[in-house]
Amino acid sequence: MSAAPIIPAVLAPALIAVAPNGARKLKSDHPAVPLSADELGACAASCLDAGAAMIHLHVREPGSGRHSLDVDLYRAATIAVRREAGDDIIIQATSEAAGIYSRHEQMAAMRALMPEACSLAIREIVPDDAAEPEAAAFLAELHKAGVMMQYILYSDADLHRFHDLKARGVVPGEKHFVLFVLGRYSAGQRSEPTDLLPFLHDWSNADGAFAVCAFGPKESACALAALGLNGHARIGFENNTLLSDGSVAADNAALVRQTVQHAGLMGRAIADARTARAMLAELR
Repeated sequence: MSAAPIIPAVLAPALIAVAPNGARKLKSDHPAVPLSADELGACAASCLDAGAAMIHLHVREPGSGRHSLDVDLYRAATIAVRREAGDDIIIQATSEAAGIYSRHEQMAAMRALMPEACSLAIREIVPDDAAEPEAAAFLAELHKAGVMMQYILYSDADLHRFHDLKARGVVPGEKHFVLFVLGRYSAGQRSEPTDLLPFLHDWSNADGAFAVCAFGPKESACALAALGLNGHARIGFENNTLLSDGSVAADNAALVRQTVQHAGLMGRAIADARTARAMLAELR
């Protein structure tokens, strides 16, 4: 088991990522959910202005809005984000299955895309012992190519397994960027800051860097709890459309801005993309 986290006297700038749409949200859930490439580009620009250094990118099929891992759709969205936000935001592609894609299709999409950054759910990419050899080869390929990988963990059990996979060489590298999903199985998917505590029992600064995402009106409170403990945060309509007072946010930028405006209370400055890239480059 890892030692308890030791919080540095001077905290590194906080990386704020925006997750603007996810795999399932539609215009019927909120009219400002971005679905098209152009909408994603405009959203990236507004969230960059609000303080985000990364966009967690999902793409959707035209017309139906169905979750997609289509590489051409990813490339079109990337072009739109770069057109509107330039290089001042990191583009993180999702490999999420969303109940549609197999792990083989997920890996094939990321291999074809080779994005600047991508997120990978351990329980999807490495669901069991039999999947380990293929997953190890895939992860090693992305690691060698310099893709900034973030590993998604839904529980402390996921984290324990992640440490085991790292120890046995299935997950490459020494330090990693992980995402702790808070309250995934809670009633109504409403997260609490205390949902972070079980993860921290088995995580230390020596392991790398962590971020959190959360559900419901305490999304920002959960993010700030992470920031106060030397972590980072992912904010946005993928998991939540409510401000901390329970009112509906006008757009993704409003959610990002809410967290950014209070980060100083937790002793954190906000990282721009250049700083964030440098921090993530050290996690190898």
